Amino acid sequence: MPIPVEPRPFPIGAAITADEIPFTNSFAELPPAFYTRLMPTPLPSPSFIAASAPAAALAGLDPADLTRDDFVEVFSGNKVAVRSQPLSAVYSGHQFGVWAGQLGDGRAIVLGDLDGPEGRMEVQLKGAGLTPYSRMGDGRAVLRSSIREFLCSEAMAALGIPTTRALMLTGSPQRVMRENVETAAVVTRMAPTFIRFGSFEHWHYRNKPDELKTLADHVIRNWYPEFLDAANPYKELLAEVTRRTAHTIAGWQAVGFMHGVMNTDNMSILGLTLDYGPFGFMEAFDAKHICNHTDQGGRYSYANQVPVGHWNCYALGNALLPLIGTPEEAEEALDVYRPAFGARLDELLHAKLGLLDARPGDEALFDGMFTLLQANHADFTLFFRRLGDLQVDGDVASDAPLRDLFLDRAAFDAWAVQYRERLRQEGSADAARRAAMHRVNPKYVLRNYLAQNAIEQAQHGDYAEVHKLLAILERPFDEQPEHDAYAALPPDWAAHLEVSCSS
Repeated sequence: MPIPVEPRPFPIGAAITADEIPFTNSFAELPPAFYTRLMPTPLPSPSFIAASAPAAALAGLDPADLTRDDFVEVFSGNKVAVRSQPLSAVYSGHQFGVWAGQLGDGRAIVLGDLDGPEGRMEVQLKGAGLTPYSRMGDGRAVLRSSIREFLCSEAMAALGIPTTRALMLTGSPQRVMRENVETAAVVTRMAPTFIRFGSFEHWHYRNKPDELKTLADHVIRNWYPEFLDAANPYKELLAEVTRRTAHTIAGWQAVGFMHGVMNTDNMSILGLTLDYGPFGFMEAFDAKHICNHTDQGGRYSYANQVPVGHWNCYALGNALLPLIGTPEEAEEALDVYRPAFGARLDELLHAKLGLLDARPGDEALFDGMFTLLQANHADFTLFFRRLGDLQVDGDVASDAPLRDLFLDRAAFDAWAVQYRERLRQEGSADAARRAAMHRVNPKYVLRNYLAQNAIEQAQHGDYAEVHKLLAILERPFDEQPEHDAYAALPPDWAAHLEVSCSS
């Protein structure tokens, strides 16, 4: 059974002080070798920047409380709530396919767990100061990258992609050196757990089978209790994590999201999107697009996310092998990846094209669509959104907003003939199909230039654009006509924006 959570001493939404935040800490129940207890390093003059009301609800907190000074102090690391048990976790991992050895929470400190209406959420400060795992880093996060993580965490949740959440963003005038001098910030982020593939690799490569089993049992007991009585619970764990990972990456591909740093230490044991650094959303479609300027070899390009996800699951399987038993059993668990990914992506593509069922020839229709997108570098988000407006009996004039995304309009026209024929086969009705497609094809995503605009204003002390973007991205499928400019093609200058591992 899962570790019992101590009952809340007051109802959700009741007025409390930050000192009274009812933290527990399930990770602290693991042996001391798994973490280091430490206090966050205070920041000078911390200030509230933004908070997510949906995330606050998941933690059983009142978003209005988060603007108060006492909550700002706790969620910037300047004060520790009475029941908090701060710690940083150790883990290892493969980075860009190379074993990197011990890593760990270099700038993240867990405050504890909060019991919300949908279950327990671990609350973590990112950018809270030096830890024993900071290596050559300073333990801080900068405002630029913190805004990106805060906004994208909540944007991905609104898109329906499994993800960690961002509760709150605070800032400070403290200067931090990256490529240039910047100011510090802290993201308060949440997840049921932040345990990673690399958490298991750490003990496997250190030849610590007892610690490996302790961690696996902890994960199964808390998040996969259905496997407790299985004949081989560790094999079932690997299979389920592999399936969840495949489904999440299918979700990434369907919305054009690129993670940028799919190292094994950035892979969640729950299949969540974890650690937002040099991410990006596809604009001019190119399957080989690399969103991370640091990734010179293109290991984490859009197209490579699928095989790399499988590779990472193999790395987890290798770490769990001493518990699973035989390579054959581990292979059986890992074999779920390709069919799980394929089935999920196929389901998503049918929905994105407004198709009610699967029929022979659909794969060729999809392949032709991606070939068309690739050849014309059409905008990914706008293509699918405008496709919903296509009429079965339409013509060149009615297709104009969609058709104009393509330089080779004749090629688009040829594909549209095939698509319309497929729609007629199932008697597709324009209005119903449009409504269904607009429920799955977002109008608004966090384009890099939108984030950059918000960052530049925030660096001058104006957070209005952060708040506006958050509100827009919380409703990505809604028309929001007053915000049409946020769904337009990116300006020319956006093509020169670069994000890297320092982002």
